[in-house]
Amino acid sequence: MNPVLITAGFTALAIVYGMYRRYTHISLADVPGPKSASFIMGNLKELYQGQAAEADFKWQAQYGNVVRFKGSFGEDQLMISDPAALQYIFAKSAYWFPRPPDRRVLSQLINGKGIIWAEGDDHKRHRRVMLPGFGGPESKAFLLLFKNCAESMSNKWMEIIGDSKEGSVVFNIPAWLSRATLDAIGEAAFDVRFSSIDNNESALARSYRNVMTDTFGSPSDGEVLFQEISKYIPPQIMEYFVEKGKNPRVTRMRETGDLATSVAKQLVKDKAEMLLEGKGSRDVFSLLVKANMDTDAKAKLTEEELFAQMRTILFAGHETTSNTVSWALLELAKRPEIQSRLRAEIWKTEAAVHARGDVNFTIADFDAMPYTTAVMKEALRFCCVVYHAHRCASQDDVIPLSQPITTRSGDVIRELPVLKGTRIVASLAAYNRNKELWGEDAHVFNPDRWLNGPAKEKKVTSIGVYSNLMTFLGGARSCIGWRFAVIEIQAFLTEIVGKFEFAPTDKTELIRREACVVMTPTLEGEVGNGVQLPLRVSLAPRTGKEC
Repeated sequence: MNPVLITAGFTALAIVYGMYRRYTHISLADVPGPKSASFIMGNLKELYQGQAAEADFKWQAQYGNVVRFKGSFGEDQLMISDPAALQYIFAKSAYWFPRPPDRRVLSQLINGKGIIWAEGDDHKRHRRVMLPGFGGPESKAFLLLFKNCAESMSNKWMEIIGDSKEGSVVFNIPAWLSRATLDAIGEAAFDVRFSSIDNNESALARSYRNVMTDTFGSPSDGEVLFQEISKYIPPQIMEYFVEKGKNPRVTRMRETGDLATSVAKQLVKDKAEMLLEGKGSRDVFSLLVKANMDTDAKAKLTEEELFAQMRTILFAGHETTSNTVSWALLELAKRPEIQSRLRAEIWKTEAAVHARGDVNFTIADFDAMPYTTAVMKEALRFCCVVYHAHRCASQDDVIPLSQPITTRSGDVIRELPVLKGTRIVASLAAYNRNKELWGEDAHVFNPDRWLNGPAKEKKVTSIGVYSNLMTFLGGARSCIGWRFAVIEIQAFLTEIVGKFEFAPTDKTELIRREACVVMTPTLEGEVGNGVQLPLRVSLAPRTGKEC
């Protein structure tokens, strides 16, 4: 065949394809969204300098579940809380939408090159090795351990309250819960006792204290802009900055990471020796190290990767849980009728447990506590601690939508074309407040929605691994420890709400939803003092008829 004809044919095809792209591609600029505040900063200040998900809820109410906003220098980005779009991004096409390189550098700073940092085949390899430690039976086996850690904290509270003249004490709730959940993750994941509740000056607990607010809280204009333009900096230079940079925020997180890695090194050494001697226990890390030993050489995790997994488990396993329970207790303190109803169910179940001759709740007991489960699910929905997930289209794609959107030019579209490189902020918090999914009162803390409201209804599009929530994400990148977290939250809520009554203080109205990668509580005017959520705590009054 004539080469000229072949060349002409390919040229014609290229022209036709180019014309097709030109006239069928819908520019993101045509998607509704807020007006840009400035060419240099776009809408970034509103998005990243407000409280957690504050801009998300505002934009969702104004523009819907797909919002175009401006990044730096006029770049169009998307904020998405549409169920079908999120299902496509996280479940159907998870590896086509990786985390942007600059966000991976942040992940490396926090936890090293572990499962959250990894992408593609590397992520599959990490997940395959880690899964044996986080199955249903493995997670359920830790219930008593979680209960004991919660009880250690509640015993301390009882002592302090008993010594008070008023019969109640104002506790900074997350400071206590952070130490208790660190103890829980230490024992469950690594079979090691950190004893943070007994020793307030535990080096690891002290290093973790306020680390997220110190590192990511209250970013300046320059810091917001640097984070945005860092996508143009080669990853190798960014990694050097993370490893060697003198910035105080980076140094703060790096020092915490170095301490966690040094603990990890000793633990890996101890675990390997125990397993070789046939003495391995059933903690998560023993299962992980054993799975890694049994894995083909090419699929094994390196020593650096093992250390990173330990940092990930340590941090994610206590920080997110302690924050979730703290926010739940705030909502209960503000709503005494919900708190009383929850406590009544806990006491009723406790009486049934004692009547059969047992002391401790079982998983079956939790399953038979509908209101307790509803309160926990509502806390996970309403107080979405990880409020954003950042993604980037690795190729040209078309994202399906649950609801059509009307563009600024008046066109109605039912799917959204995106070009390679398009940056996406998946708003987990806004999805969890989507009125089409959760009802018109989606911005109200209402556990009843899980018993007889819209949350109980089966959804057409199901995403999240737990109750269709995006709190633990969904698909291949879902939180590997979600079962672990659910049981831990149940154990802590039943233990402390069963024993204590929570009430607001004069500072309750000052509590902020601080945006620092995770949503942490701080006080207006006292952000520099770190994580604070003060509540007045007293012993729950018993009438003697409960048991």
